[in-house]
Amino acid sequence: MSLNVSDLCIARGGLPVLEGVSFILRPGGALILRGPNGIGKTTLLRSIAGLQPPLGGEVRGGEDRIAYSAHSDGLKSALTVTENLQFWASVFGTRSIEAALAAYDLTALHDRPAGTLSAGQKRRLGLSRMLVTGRPIWVMDEPTVSLDQASVALFAAAVQAHLASGGLALIATHIDLGLAADVLDLGPYRAKPLALDDFDGAFL
Repeated sequence: MSLNVSDLCIARGGLPVLEGVSFILRPGGALILRGPNGIGKTTLLRSIAGLQPPLGGEVRGGEDRIAYSAHSDGLKSALTVTENLQFWASVFGTRSIEAALAAYDLTALHDRPAGTLSAGQKRRLGLSRMLVTGRPIWVMDEPTVSLDQASVALFAAAVQAHLASGGLALIATHIDLGLAADVLDLGPYRAKPLALDDFDGAFL
């Protein structure tokens, strides 16, 4: 089942930032979002993931099929690597965590409290959470932050395996992941600034 985004308009702080965003993402496909800082990539991803309402437009095919990875790793620092993944697996009622540990080279760290991990290790653990959600659509916001080159390769391999199994991936990133993916430049979708006399529009 495809993810269909039609004429989506989004706002940040009550002000429109993007308008008319449309695309179709089909099973096995990846779409890379590009654009300068502040253009609204995070706001767009959050709207597609259902975390904040858009001003207009429609997202179809998402519903309970999306797993969202934000800037925060979403870890409980007092829990071990294994316990963090087990927690998320229980939330989504899915599979064992061994494959997720192996995919991000975390097996040797399985009994380490998350709070003692390096920034890169925390990021890998946060990303490994996607593998235990069992959800087909991965929506990811700058997922390679804090990752070294070897860890970026692990991430790209995990995404590629997800796509090969019929999954979908929507990723905001500035780097080349080496994936066979379409690229959507958000520049042309930048919302027109409100007119000085558009008092009501600032509060929509």
